Amino acid sequence: MDFSLTKEQEMLKKLAAQFAEEELEPMAQEIDEQHVFPVENFAKMAKQGFTGVNIPEEYGGAGGGQLEKAICVEEFCKKCMSSGATLSIHLMAPETILKHGTKEQKEKYLPQLTKGGVLGAFALTEPSAGTDAAGVRTTAVYDEATDEYILNGTKCFITGGSRADILVIFAMTEPKLGTKGMSAFIVERAFEGFDHGKIENKMGLNGSETAELVLEDCRVPAKNMLGKKNKGFGMAMGALDSARVGVAAQAVGCAEGALELAVQYASERVQFGKPINRLQGIQWYLAEMKTKTEAAKALMLNAVYAAETKKRYSIEASMAKLFCSQTAREVVNLALQIHGGYGYMHDYPLERMYRDAKLTEIYEGTSEVQKLVISRSLVK
Repeated sequence: MDFSLTKEQEMLKKLAAQFAEEELEPMAQEIDEQHVFPVENFAKMAKQGFTGVNIPEEYGGAGGGQLEKAICVEEFCKKCMSSGATLSIHLMAPETILKHGTKEQKEKYLPQLTKGGVLGAFALTEPSAGTDAAGVRTTAVYDEATDEYILNGTKCFITGGSRADILVIFAMTEPKLGTKGMSAFIVERAFEGFDHGKIENKMGLNGSETAELVLEDCRVPAKNMLGKKNKGFGMAMGALDSARVGVAAQAVGCAEGALELAVQYASERVQFGKPINRLQGIQWYLAEMKTKTEAAKALMLNAVYAAETKKRYSIEASMAKLFCSQTAREVVNLALQIHGGYGYMHDYPLERMYRDAKLTEIYEGTSEVQKLVISRSLVK
Protein backbone atom coordinates (compact mmCIF):
# COMPACT_ATOMS: atom_id res chain seq x y z
CA MET A 1 0.00 0.00 0.00
CA ASP A 2 1.49 3.31 -1.10
CA PHE A 3 1.07 6.11 1.45
CA SER A 4 3.19 8.64 -0.42
CA LEU A 5 1.63 12.06 -0.90
CA THR A 6 0.88 13.76 -4.19
CA LYS A 7 2.47 17.10 -5.00
CA GLU A 8 -0.73 18.87 -3.99
CA GLN A 9 -0.90 16.99 -0.70
CA GLU A 10 2.72 17.81 0.05
CA MET A 11 1.91 21.48 -0.53
CA LEU A 12 -1.08 21.22 1.81
CA LYS A 13 1.08 19.57 4.47
CA LYS A 14 3.64 22.37 4.19
CA LEU A 15 0.93 25.03 4.37
CA ALA A 16 -0.70 23.40 7.41
CA ALA A 17 2.66 23.05 9.18
CA GLN A 18 3.51 26.69 8.53
CA PHE A 19 0.08 27.82 9.72
CA ALA A 20 0.42 25.74 12.89
CA GLU A 21 3.85 27.15 13.67
CA GLU A 22 3.03 30.78 12.92
CA GLU A 23 -0.58 31.08 14.05
CA LEU A 24 -1.44 28.25 16.44
CA GLU A 25 1.67 27.59 18.50
CA PRO A 26 2.05 31.18 19.80
CA MET A 27 -1.46 31.04 21.28
CA ALA A 28 -1.44 27.45 22.54
CA GLN A 29 -0.34 28.17 26.10
CA GLU A 30 -2.61 31.18 26.46
CA ILE A 31 -5.80 29.46 25.35
CA ASP A 32 -5.00 26.51 27.63
CA GLU A 33 -4.52 28.76 30.65
CA GLN A 34 -7.53 30.95 29.97
CA HIS A 35 -9.82 28.11 28.89
CA VAL A 36 -10.95 30.11 25.88
CA PHE A 37 -12.11 29.00 22.49
CA PRO A 38 -9.62 29.99 19.75
CA VAL A 39 -11.97 32.27 17.82
CA GLU A 40 -9.07 33.98 16.04
CA ASN A 41 -7.55 30.64 15.15
CA PHE A 42 -10.77 29.33 13.64
CA ALA A 43 -11.34 32.49 11.61
CA LYS A 44 -7.83 32.17 10.20
CA MET A 45 -8.40 28.49 9.47
CA ALA A 46 -11.49 29.39 7.45
CA LYS A 47 -9.61 32.05 5.52
CA GLN A 48 -6.97 29.49 4.54
CA GLY A 49 -9.58 26.92 3.52
CA PHE A 50 -8.90 24.41 6.30
CA THR A 51 -12.48 24.43 7.66
CA GLY A 52 -13.73 22.85 4.44
CA VAL A 53 -10.66 20.88 3.46
CA ASN A 54 -12.64 17.66 2.91
CA ILE A 55 -15.65 19.26 1.18
CA PRO A 56 -16.07 19.70 -2.63
CA GLU A 57 -15.22 23.06 -4.14
CA GLU A 58 -18.80 23.55 -5.35
CA TYR A 59 -19.79 23.99 -1.70
CA GLY A 60 -16.94 26.29 -0.77
CA GLY A 61 -14.55 23.56 0.28
CA ALA A 62 -11.02 22.73 -0.79
CA GLY A 63 -12.00 19.54 -2.61
CA GLY A 64 -9.98 17.14 -0.49
CA GLY A 65 -10.91 13.95 1.31
CA GLN A 66 -10.06 11.96 4.41
CA LEU A 67 -6.31 12.15 3.79
CA GLU A 68 -6.32 15.92 3.39
CA LYS A 69 -8.32 16.22 6.61
CA ALA A 70 -5.86 13.97 8.44
CA ILE A 71 -2.88 15.95 7.14
CA CYS A 72 -4.23 19.22 8.50
CA VAL A 73 -5.36 17.81 11.85
CA GLU A 74 -2.02 16.06 12.36
CA GLU A 75 0.03 19.18 11.62
CA PHE A 76 -2.15 21.39 13.81
CA CYS A 77 -1.95 18.99 16.76
CA LYS A 78 1.84 19.03 16.69
CA LYS A 79 1.63 22.61 17.94
CA CYS A 80 -1.81 23.03 19.52
CA MET A 81 -4.08 20.11 20.30
CA SER A 82 -7.03 22.36 21.15
CA SER A 83 -7.01 23.98 17.73
CA GLY A 84 -6.47 20.69 15.90
CA ALA A 85 -9.27 18.99 17.83
CA THR A 86 -11.60 21.92 17.16
CA LEU A 87 -11.01 21.56 13.43
CA SER A 88 -11.34 17.78 13.52
CA ILE A 89 -14.69 17.80 15.32
CA HIS A 90 -16.01 20.77 13.32
CA LEU A 91 -15.48 18.84 10.09
CA MET A 92 -17.91 16.15 11.28
CA ALA A 93 -20.85 18.52 10.68
CA PRO A 94 -20.19 19.43 7.02
CA GLU A 95 -19.04 15.87 6.29
CA THR A 96 -22.31 14.42 7.62
CA ILE A 97 -24.41 16.99 5.76
CA LEU A 98 -22.47 16.31 2.56
CA LYS A 99 -23.08 12.56 2.85
CA HIS A 100 -26.74 12.60 3.86
CA GLY A 101 -28.15 16.05 3.07
CA THR A 102 -30.52 17.10 0.33
CA LYS A 103 -29.39 19.41 -2.45
CA GLU A 104 -31.06 22.33 -0.70
CA GLN A 105 -29.45 21.50 2.66
CA LYS A 106 -26.00 21.25 1.10
CA GLU A 107 -26.38 24.52 -0.78
CA LYS A 108 -27.60 26.35 2.31
CA TYR A 109 -25.32 25.03 5.04
CA LEU A 110 -22.06 23.78 3.53
CA PRO A 111 -20.76 27.17 2.26
CA GLN A 112 -21.35 28.59 5.74
CA LEU A 113 -19.37 25.78 7.35
CA THR A 114 -16.53 25.94 4.84
CA LYS A 115 -15.58 29.34 3.49
CA GLY A 116 -18.11 31.15 5.70
CA GLY A 117 -16.18 30.49 8.90
CA VAL A 118 -19.22 29.20 10.79
CA LEU A 119 -18.38 26.59 13.43
CA GLY A 120 -20.19 23.28 13.27
CA ALA A 121 -20.89 20.71 15.98
CA PHE A 122 -22.05 17.10 16.22
CA ALA A 123 -24.39 16.30 19.10
CA LEU A 124 -25.07 12.68 19.95
CA THR A 125 -23.84 12.16 23.54
CA GLU A 126 -26.21 12.55 26.47
CA PRO A 127 -25.93 11.95 30.23
CA SER A 128 -27.52 8.53 29.70
CA ALA A 129 -25.99 7.88 26.28
CA GLY A 130 -22.21 7.95 26.22
CA THR A 131 -20.59 4.65 25.35
CA ASP A 132 -24.14 3.33 24.86
CA ALA A 133 -25.23 5.58 22.01
CA ALA A 134 -28.51 3.67 21.88
CA GLY A 135 -29.46 5.33 25.17
CA VAL A 136 -30.42 8.66 23.57
CA ARG A 137 -33.44 10.18 25.32
CA THR A 138 -33.83 13.45 23.41
CA THR A 139 -37.16 13.35 21.57
CA ALA A 140 -38.37 14.90 18.33
CA VAL A 141 -42.15 15.16 17.97
CA TYR A 142 -43.71 16.26 14.69
CA ASP A 143 -46.07 19.25 14.80
CA GLU A 144 -48.31 18.94 11.76
CA ALA A 145 -49.74 22.45 12.23
CA THR A 146 -46.36 24.14 11.70
CA ASP A 147 -44.52 21.39 9.78
CA GLU A 148 -41.83 21.37 12.46
CA TYR A 149 -40.24 18.89 14.82
CA ILE A 150 -40.17 19.87 18.49
CA LEU A 151 -36.99 18.68 20.20
CA ASN A 152 -36.67 18.20 23.94
CA GLY A 153 -33.66 16.87 25.78
CA THR A 154 -30.12 17.53 26.94
CA LYS A 155 -26.84 16.78 25.19
CA CYS A 156 -23.50 16.73 27.01
CA PHE A 157 -19.77 16.81 26.23
CA ILE A 158 -20.40 18.54 22.89
CA THR A 159 -17.20 19.95 21.41
CA GLY A 160 -17.82 23.52 20.29
CA GLY A 161 -21.43 23.31 21.48
CA SER A 162 -21.33 26.71 23.15
CA ARG A 163 -20.07 28.43 20.00
CA ALA A 164 -21.38 26.45 17.03
CA ASP A 165 -24.05 28.06 14.87
CA ILE A 166 -24.91 24.94 12.86
CA LEU A 167 -25.26 21.58 14.61
CA VAL A 168 -26.14 18.04 13.62
CA ILE A 169 -28.31 16.77 16.49
CA PHE A 170 -29.70 13.27 17.00
CA ALA A 171 -33.08 12.64 18.60
CA MET A 172 -35.68 9.89 18.92
CA THR A 173 -38.58 10.29 16.49
CA GLU A 174 -40.05 6.94 17.56
CA PRO A 175 -38.57 6.06 20.97
CA LYS A 176 -40.38 2.71 21.21
CA LEU A 177 -38.31 1.46 18.25
CA GLY A 178 -34.99 1.99 20.04
CA THR A 179 -32.08 2.55 17.67
CA LYS A 180 -34.44 2.11 14.75
CA GLY A 181 -36.36 5.19 15.86
CA MET A 182 -33.50 7.71 15.88
CA SER A 183 -33.29 10.60 13.40
CA ALA A 184 -30.85 13.42 12.69
CA PHE A 185 -31.56 17.13 12.33
CA ILE A 186 -29.67 20.22 11.21
CA VAL A 187 -30.23 22.73 14.00
CA GLU A 188 -29.30 26.40 13.92
CA ARG A 189 -28.31 28.17 17.10
CA ALA A 190 -30.95 30.82 16.36
CA PHE A 191 -33.82 28.33 16.47
CA GLU A 192 -36.36 28.91 19.21
CA GLY A 193 -35.78 26.68 22.23
CA PHE A 194 -32.07 26.07 21.65
CA ASP A 195 -29.52 27.03 24.29
CA HIS A 196 -26.27 25.81 25.77
CA GLY A 197 -25.78 25.03 29.43
CA LYS A 198 -22.67 24.25 31.43
CA ILE A 199 -19.24 24.61 29.83
CA GLU A 200 -17.10 21.81 31.22
CA ASN A 201 -13.89 22.48 33.17
CA LYS A 202 -11.70 19.76 31.70
CA MET A 203 -8.32 18.28 32.53
CA GLY A 204 -6.96 19.11 29.06
CA LEU A 205 -7.89 20.45 25.63
CA ASN A 206 -8.96 23.56 27.48
CA GLY A 207 -8.99 25.72 24.37
CA SER A 208 -11.61 23.46 22.79
CA GLU A 209 -14.81 24.21 24.65
CA THR A 210 -17.00 21.28 25.66
CA ALA A 211 -20.56 22.19 26.51
CA GLU A 212 -23.98 20.96 27.51
CA LEU A 213 -26.84 21.65 25.08
CA VAL A 214 -30.37 22.29 26.30
CA LEU A 215 -33.33 21.74 23.98
CA GLU A 216 -36.62 22.98 25.41
CA ASP A 217 -39.40 22.82 22.83
CA CYS A 218 -36.76 23.59 20.22
CA ARG A 219 -38.56 24.08 16.92
CA VAL A 220 -36.80 22.65 13.88
CA PRO A 221 -38.34 22.86 10.39
CA ALA A 222 -39.24 19.42 9.06
CA LYS A 223 -37.12 20.15 6.00
CA ASN A 224 -34.09 20.20 8.33
CA MET A 225 -34.33 16.49 9.01
CA LEU A 226 -31.03 15.07 7.78
CA GLY A 227 -31.40 11.86 5.80
CA LYS A 228 -34.44 9.64 6.21
CA LYS A 229 -36.63 9.43 9.28
CA ASN A 230 -35.56 6.79 11.79
CA LYS A 231 -32.23 6.22 10.01
CA GLY A 232 -30.18 8.38 12.36
CA PHE A 233 -28.42 5.63 14.30
CA GLY A 234 -26.63 4.26 11.25
CA MET A 235 -25.66 7.79 10.26
CA ALA A 236 -24.25 8.42 13.72
CA MET A 237 -22.19 5.23 13.70
CA GLY A 238 -20.79 6.05 10.26
CA ALA A 239 -19.89 9.55 11.40
CA LEU A 240 -18.14 8.13 14.46
CA ASP A 241 -15.94 5.96 12.23
CA SER A 242 -14.75 9.10 10.47
CA ALA A 243 -14.35 10.92 13.78
CA ARG A 244 -12.17 8.11 15.13
CA VAL A 245 -9.83 8.45 12.18
CA GLY A 246 -9.70 12.16 13.02
CA VAL A 247 -8.81 11.41 16.64
CA ALA A 248 -6.08 9.05 15.42
CA ALA A 249 -4.65 11.94 13.39
CA GLN A 250 -4.83 14.17 16.47
CA ALA A 251 -2.94 11.58 18.50
CA VAL A 252 -0.27 11.08 15.84
CA GLY A 253 0.29 14.83 15.63
CA CYS A 254 0.59 15.07 19.41
CA ALA A 255 3.13 12.22 19.49
CA GLU A 256 5.17 13.77 16.67
CA GLY A 257 5.19 17.13 18.42
CA ALA A 258 6.36 15.56 21.67
CA LEU A 259 9.09 13.60 19.88
CA GLU A 260 10.37 16.77 18.21
CA LEU A 261 10.57 18.53 21.57
CA ALA A 262 12.35 15.56 23.16
CA VAL A 263 14.96 15.32 20.39
CA GLN A 264 15.66 19.05 20.60
CA TYR A 265 15.90 19.10 24.40
CA ALA A 266 18.11 16.02 24.53
CA SER A 267 20.59 17.64 22.16
CA GLU A 268 20.71 20.89 24.18
CA ARG A 269 20.59 19.64 27.75
CA VAL A 270 24.09 18.98 29.11
CA GLN A 271 24.68 16.71 32.10
CA PHE A 272 27.90 15.01 33.19
CA GLY A 273 29.78 17.08 30.62
CA LYS A 274 27.86 16.01 27.52
CA PRO A 275 24.41 16.33 25.89
CA ILE A 276 22.01 13.82 27.37
CA ASN A 277 21.30 12.44 23.90
CA ARG A 278 24.70 10.74 24.23
CA LEU A 279 23.35 8.65 27.11
CA GLN A 280 22.19 5.19 26.08
CA GLY A 281 19.07 5.34 28.23
CA ILE A 282 17.90 8.52 26.48
CA GLN A 283 18.77 7.08 23.07
CA TRP A 284 16.63 4.05 23.81
CA TYR A 285 13.74 6.26 24.86
CA LEU A 286 13.99 8.21 21.60
CA ALA A 287 14.21 5.02 19.55
CA GLU A 288 11.09 3.63 21.23
CA MET A 289 9.21 6.90 20.74
CA LYS A 290 10.12 7.12 17.06
CA THR A 291 9.16 3.51 16.37
CA LYS A 292 5.79 3.77 18.10
CA THR A 293 4.99 7.07 16.41
CA GLU A 294 5.76 5.72 12.95
CA ALA A 295 3.72 2.58 13.64
CA ALA A 296 0.81 4.73 14.81
CA LYS A 297 1.00 6.89 11.71
CA ALA A 298 0.98 3.84 9.46
CA LEU A 299 -2.13 2.51 11.20
CA MET A 300 -3.79 5.93 10.94
CA LEU A 301 -3.03 6.09 7.21
CA ASN A 302 -4.37 2.58 6.79
CA ALA A 303 -7.65 3.79 8.30
CA VAL A 304 -7.64 6.83 6.02
CA TYR A 305 -7.15 4.53 3.02
CA ALA A 306 -10.02 2.33 4.20
CA ALA A 307 -12.25 5.37 4.70
CA GLU A 308 -11.68 6.42 1.12
CA THR A 309 -12.03 2.97 -0.47
CA LYS A 310 -14.47 0.96 1.66
CA LYS A 311 -18.16 1.28 2.44
CA ARG A 312 -17.58 0.41 6.10
CA TYR A 313 -14.26 0.81 7.87
CA SER A 314 -15.19 0.48 11.53
CA ILE A 315 -12.45 -2.04 12.29
CA GLU A 316 -9.69 0.02 10.69
CA ALA A 317 -10.93 3.19 12.41
CA SER A 318 -11.10 1.51 15.81
CA MET A 319 -7.63 -0.05 15.49
CA ALA A 320 -6.17 3.31 14.50
CA LYS A 321 -7.85 5.20 17.32
CA LEU A 322 -6.92 2.57 19.92
CA PHE A 323 -3.25 2.35 19.03
CA CYS A 324 -2.66 6.00 18.12
CA SER A 325 -4.23 7.31 21.33
CA GLN A 326 -2.22 4.91 23.47
CA THR A 327 0.91 5.87 21.57
CA ALA A 328 0.29 9.60 22.08
CA ARG A 329 0.04 9.14 25.84
CA GLU A 330 3.13 6.91 25.99
CA VAL A 331 5.30 9.10 23.75
CA VAL A 332 4.34 12.31 25.55
CA ASN A 333 5.06 10.60 28.85
CA LEU A 334 8.56 9.62 27.72
CA ALA A 335 9.18 13.10 26.31
CA LEU A 336 8.20 14.57 29.65
CA GLN A 337 10.50 12.10 31.40
CA ILE A 338 13.41 13.16 29.19
CA HIS A 339 12.77 16.77 30.17
CA GLY A 340 12.88 15.80 33.85
CA GLY A 341 11.66 18.49 36.24
CA TYR A 342 11.30 21.01 33.43
CA GLY A 343 8.81 18.79 31.65
CA TYR A 344 6.56 18.87 34.71
CA MET A 345 6.51 22.66 34.81
CA HIS A 346 3.51 24.54 33.46
CA ASP A 347 5.82 26.85 31.51
CA TYR A 348 6.84 24.01 29.21
CA PRO A 349 4.43 22.65 26.54
CA LEU A 350 4.79 18.99 27.51
CA GLU A 351 2.76 19.44 30.68
CA ARG A 352 -0.12 20.70 28.52
CA MET A 353 0.41 18.02 25.88
CA TYR A 354 0.33 15.29 28.53
CA ARG A 355 -3.11 16.45 29.67
CA ASP A 356 -4.32 16.90 26.11
CA ALA A 357 -3.17 13.46 24.94
CA LYS A 358 -5.26 11.63 27.53
CA LEU A 359 -8.56 12.70 26.02
CA THR A 360 -7.78 10.91 22.75
CA GLU A 361 -8.24 7.66 24.69
CA ILE A 362 -11.70 8.74 25.82
CA TYR A 363 -13.72 10.78 23.37
CA GLU A 364 -15.38 9.44 20.20
CA GLY A 365 -15.42 6.08 21.97
CA THR A 366 -13.14 4.95 24.78
CA SER A 367 -10.27 2.54 24.20
CA GLU A 368 -12.44 -0.17 25.72
CA VAL A 369 -15.12 0.46 23.10
CA GLN A 370 -12.52 0.22 20.33
CA LYS A 371 -11.37 -3.14 21.70
CA LEU A 372 -14.99 -4.31 21.69
CA VAL A 373 -15.45 -3.28 18.05
CA ILE A 374 -12.21 -4.99 17.02
CA SER A 375 -12.82 -8.18 18.99
CA ARG A 376 -16.30 -8.62 17.53
CA SER A 377 -14.71 -9.01 14.11
CA LEU A 378 -12.64 -11.89 15.46
CA VAL A 379 -15.01 -13.70 17.81
CA LYS A 380 -17.88 -15.25 15.89
